[in-house]
Amino acid sequence: MPQPKDYGFGEDEQILRDSARKFLDEVASIDKVRRLVAGDHAEAYESATPPARYDAEVWRKMVELGWSALAVPEAAGGAGMKCVAIAALAEEVGRRAMPSPLLSTLLATVVLREASGPAARELLQKIVGGASAALAITSAEGSWEAEDTSVRAESRGSEVILDGTAHFVQDARKASFFVVSASAGGKVGLYAVSADDPGVTIRADHIVDLTRDQARVSFERVKVAASAAVAPAAAGLEVIRRATPAMLTILAADMVGAAEWQLQTTTEYAKVRRQFDHPLGFFQAVKHPIANMMVAIDEARSLVYNAACAIDAEPELAERYARMAKSAASDAAAYCSGRSVQLHGGIGFTWECDVQIYFKRQKHSQMLLGDGIYQREKLAELV
Repeated sequence: MPQPKDYGFGEDEQILRDSARKFLDEVASIDKVRRLVAGDHAEAYESATPPARYDAEVWRKMVELGWSALAVPEAAGGAGMKCVAIAALAEEVGRRAMPSPLLSTLLATVVLREASGPAARELLQKIVGGASAALAITSAEGSWEAEDTSVRAESRGSEVILDGTAHFVQDARKASFFVVSASAGGKVGLYAVSADDPGVTIRADHIVDLTRDQARVSFERVKVAASAAVAPAAAGLEVIRRATPAMLTILAADMVGAAEWQLQTTTEYAKVRRQFDHPLGFFQAVKHPIANMMVAIDEARSLVYNAACAIDAEPELAERYARMAKSAASDAAAYCSGRSVQLHGGIGFTWECDVQIYFKRQKHSQMLLGDGIYQREKLAELV
């Protein structure tokens, strides 16, 4: 069916966005985010194990507000809201750069809801109850859409034995369980593994992004009941493929929100910082890049909500639109990050300037699930 007016963004979605904005204004001010993740440079970048800091109480409140259950179907006890609502929430979360397991849990949720069977439904119910989740589906080469996974599955009667290492697992140390892709004989299945299961080892990566943690998650002879597989062998890649549009759209929405913060913060700085007896914003060399930031963000935002609406109303076009959204959001993130640092002048390069927190988050997000170039290559294949 054709897309509805305003991308299907109605009263319910507006209420969700406005309430999220109000809540995040209270709990995720830039001062709090700075104290949480950027209080100590040595601890952030020089410690043997990078910290994985987040406010557990804020996460508990997010669960109480139903945010983690937004993408869970009503049949599994969730809210079953439209993707445009989830995109609106992700945009607000990105605008605050608040560290939490929410983004990784939403990405795992859209994969689980594309799987059928009691195992996936049980996991979705756990998420409704407050469990956090993360996807462990990426190989050392960065592949997450290929049959060659870095975790192997071996069937042993009523059990499946998992061996190997998943890489680039987002917010791994905040997750209650992982959705793991594992291959056997060229066929990929999906399996749920608790973070505290015997044989599971989480090794933190050193990354520039202070608002997330990333890790390699190793599985050494981890046993999973065959009946509890989220998606059986040969069905896993198809489940991931169906979930890809929502995954890309949610991440792109987060990037748009972060870019909006970069735009607003840079604009305010250009109003108050004076040079040659004028505010910085007086000069065309400053005005034009700020205007270009706004244009890039508006373009990416339109594509994000177009993709979210397609997931709700035109699923046959969802992948194409979602890759367009992620491509535009990645490019906007790169441009806005560069201009926000440049237009803050000498202070923009310093640890004390909050711009660095968003710059690093955006650079990390650009590469997650493929940057703009990767998405355009995939688009070329689609068309």
